[in-house]
Amino acid sequence: MKNYEDVLQYSMDAGAVCAQMGISADTLYAYVSRGLIRKIAHPQDGRRSLYHTGDFDRLICRKKSGRSRAAVAASTISWGEPVLKSSITEIRDQKLFYRGQNAVALSQSHGFIDVFEILMGEKFRGAEPNINLSALLGPKSCSPIHRLMMMLALEASTIGSSGGTQTARRLLRQAGLVIAGCADDQPKSSLETLLANSWSAHPNSTDIIRRALILCADHELNASAYAARVAASAKANLPAALLAGVATLSGDAHGGMTNLAKAWKAQAHMALTSGHELPTPGNGKPPPGFGHPFYPNGDPRALELVKACDFPQNWVQIIDVVHKQTGFSPTLDFGLALVEEHLNLPEGSGLGIFALGRMAGWMAHVFEQRKKGKLIRPRAIFSGQRNEA
Repeated sequence: MKNYEDVLQYSMDAGAVCAQMGISADTLYAYVSRGLIRKIAHPQDGRRSLYHTGDFDRLICRKKSGRSRAAVAASTISWGEPVLKSSITEIRDQKLFYRGQNAVALSQSHGFIDVFEILMGEKFRGAEPNINLSALLGPKSCSPIHRLMMMLALEASTIGSSGGTQTARRLLRQAGLVIAGCADDQPKSSLETLLANSWSAHPNSTDIIRRALILCADHELNASAYAARVAASAKANLPAALLAGVATLSGDAHGGMTNLAKAWKAQAHMALTSGHELPTPGNGKPPPGFGHPFYPNGDPRALELVKACDFPQNWVQIIDVVHKQTGFSPTLDFGLALVEEHLNLPEGSGLGIFALGRMAGWMAHVFEQRKKGKLIRPRAIFSGQRNEA
C-alpha cells in the first residue's frame, strides 16, 4: 500500500472488528491464530494491531450464507468447501502434507522421484522406460512450459490407451528433458541434476532445484489438478489429462504468477533502492507472489525456498516491507522467482520447475480419479434471461 492512509483504509482495530462481528476479543484472537483474520502492526503505533477488512468481510459473508445446499455449492468455486475426497495431499494447520508426510521435511531429505512414488502411492518396479526421442524436438526459442505443451500434445495424439504407471514414469522423464532443453536423455542423472547441469553453474543448484520440485509437486485440489482430474474423469488418456493441467497452470492467476512475481520484484527493488515506495496494487490486493489464502501467516513452501537460497538480502528486504505495509507474506510463486534469479536460470525456468514438479501431483490425481470411475460434471445456476414463450 502506498501510504499510511491506505493501510488504515483497508484495516480495522480490534474494537471495531469485535463490535461489527459481535464477538469477544478472545474470539478475535482465536480467528487470528487459526489464520482466518490477518493482523498487521499499526503504521503509527507499533504497540497496536490492525486487522484486514477483507478477511473480516469473508467471515461475515460466510456467516450470512448459512449452510444451505446452494450456499455450500456456491462456496466451492473459490477457495471454499471441499468438493471431493482425496488421499493424496492435505493442507492442515497452514502446513502441507503428501500422503501424511510433511512436504517441507520431504524437500529437505528426499529426491524428487522418491516423492513422486509417495504421491503415486507405489514403489516403481522395473527399469526406467525408454523415452520417445521424437517428442524432444521442440524449438529452444520457446519457453520451457510451451515446449512441455508441445510434447504432451504430441503424446496425446499418439497414445491410444489411457496410459499406465510406466507411461507416467516415461512422461515425467521426457518432461524434464523438454523443460531443460535437452535433445537426448542422460539416463544416469536425476531430474534435478539434469536441470541443474543444463541451466546453472551455481554450486548448490541441484539441491535447490530438487527442493523446489518437491515443494511444487502437489497442492491438494488446485485449479490445474482439478482440470487434470476432469479430463481423467472423461477418460482422456494420460498425456491429454496432463496437457489440461499444464494449460491451466500457465495462466497468470496460477503458475504464470511466477513470471509476474519476478517482474514485480525487479520493479520493487528499483523503487526501494531509489527511496520510493513499493509499487503495490492497492485496493487491499497483494502484490504478485504474495498473499496465499491458505497460508495467511506465510506459505511454508516459499519460506523454505528463501531459506534454501540463503536469505538473499534484497529479496528479504522486499518480503519484510510488504509484510509490514500490507500483512501479506510470499507465496510459492515468489519463491520460484527467487530460485530463478538466485541460480541465474534461463527466462521462464521458474515456471518450468513448477510445471515439472506439479506433473507428479497431476499424475497421482489422474490415477486416483480413474479409480473413482465417475465423470466430474458440476451443475450451473442459470442467471440469464428466460423467454417463457
